[in-house]
Amino acid sequence: MTKNIDILPDIKPQTPISVFKRDDFFSVEEIFSIEKVAALVGMSEGFCKKVCGRKRFLNAADVLDLLDQDAFSETFVPRSKILDYLLKTVQEENFYEEPPLKVVPEKHQLYRANAKDLIKKLPLNSIQCVVTSTPYWGMRIYKEASAVQWADGEYCPFGHEQTPEGFIRHTIEILYLLKALLKEKGSIWWNIMDTFNTRTQIRGNAAEALAAMKGNDKRSWSEHDCRRYSAGHSYLKDGEQCHIPTAIAQRAARIGFYVKSLITWSKVSTTPEPQNSRVSRSLEYIIHLSKHRTPTFSKDIYRSLPSTMGGRNNGWETDKLSDVWTLQTSSGRDGHGAQFPVSLPARCIALTTTENDFVLDPFVGSGNSGVAARALDRSFIGVDISQEYLDIAERKISMAEKVQFEDLTKQISESPNLEMPL
Repeated sequence: MTKNIDILPDIKPQTPISVFKRDDFFSVEEIFSIEKVAALVGMSEGFCKKVCGRKRFLNAADVLDLLDQDAFSETFVPRSKILDYLLKTVQEENFYEEPPLKVVPEKHQLYRANAKDLIKKLPLNSIQCVVTSTPYWGMRIYKEASAVQWADGEYCPFGHEQTPEGFIRHTIEILYLLKALLKEKGSIWWNIMDTFNTRTQIRGNAAEALAAMKGNDKRSWSEHDCRRYSAGHSYLKDGEQCHIPTAIAQRAARIGFYVKSLITWSKVSTTPEPQNSRVSRSLEYIIHLSKHRTPTFSKDIYRSLPSTMGGRNNGWETDKLSDVWTLQTSSGRDGHGAQFPVSLPARCIALTTTENDFVLDPFVGSGNSGVAARALDRSFIGVDISQEYLDIAERKISMAEKVQFEDLTKQISESPNLEMPL
C-alpha cells in the first residue's frame, strides 16, 4: 500500500510503549509454518525445533514458548505484534502476487513502483544479484516520496521512520521479501550509512547540506519543511551514533541470511561536518548477504577489470581484495542527491554474477547500478518511486547499452555518473 505525499512530517524519535497481551492468543487454533515463524522470532529452524519439538508447523502455544526464550530478538515485527502478524497472513499461500512480472534476458527493465510492492510481483528464485543504496534514516527528503504500510504497523516513507529501530525493521522486511527472489547461490549487496541522533534539518541532497554548513542557508529552524529532533528515544541520547549498519547485519542473519562481510567503503572525498566533539565520517558500509554458505564469487575479476568498473583502485588498494574498499564518491550532479559511483555496483556485480544473470536494484535512483550491469552484460531490473529519477536512469542505461565496453569505461572514467552525453 502506497500513497504519494507532498510534505513529509518531522521526525520525532519517540519510542512507543507496547505490551504483549499473551492471554489473547491461548484460544488460537491456526498453525504456522516453522520457516515463517523462525524469521519472525529471529531463530534458526533448528533452534525452534529444539524448543518446540521436531515439527514443520507450530501453533500459538509454540510461538509463545519461542517468544519467552532468552534467544528471542526482534527482526521486522515487534514482539507484541508477532502473533497478530502471523494470524493476518496465515491464509495467504505466500507473499507474492500472481501472475509475476516477466523478466527479460539481455535487457534492462525499469519500473515506477514502491520497492516493497514490486518485489512481491517478481518471479521467485530469479535474481542472481541485488545491489542497491537505500535511503538512509532521517537524512534526505526524496522526490515523490511515498508512504508505505509496514508489517510493524507504521505508515511512512522508507527512511522517514520515527525511530532508527523502525528503519531497521523496514529494511529487514524488504530483505525478507528479497530472500525469496534470490537464487540459491546469489548475493545481496546493501550500501548503507549510519546516522547520528542529532537535531537537524532534513534536506534534499548533499549540496543543500554543504551550503548550510557554509552558512548559505538563511532559513530558521521553523522555516524548513522537515526536521529531525533528537529527544524522546528510549535510550539514544542527543549526538549519539545509532549503529544502524551493524543492527541490519545482525537481523539479516536472524532471518536466515549468511552475513558474508561488512565492508567499509572508504570515500576519498566527503562532505565536511561542523562538529568538534568527534571525528569526521569518511566511510559508508556495504553488507554482503547470501542464502548459501558459498555463493557465486570470483575474486580474479577484481584484478582484471579497470578501476572505473570495479577493479582494483591502483594507488589506494592492494592486490588483495579486502573488506576495505577505496572508491571515489559520486557527485550527484545528474539530479539525484544520494548515489554511489558506477565502480561500486560494478564490483559487486562482477564478483557474484556471470553474463546474462539478472541483477536487481530496488532503489535504482538515477541508474548507476544499471549502467554497471549492462556494461558487464548482465540483465537488469530497476525500481524507483520517482519518475524523474527513472527518466535519468533510462537515458543513462540506454546510452551504456550502445557503447562498447572499452569506450564505456573511458566515458565513466571521465564522467563517473555519465552526466555528459555519450
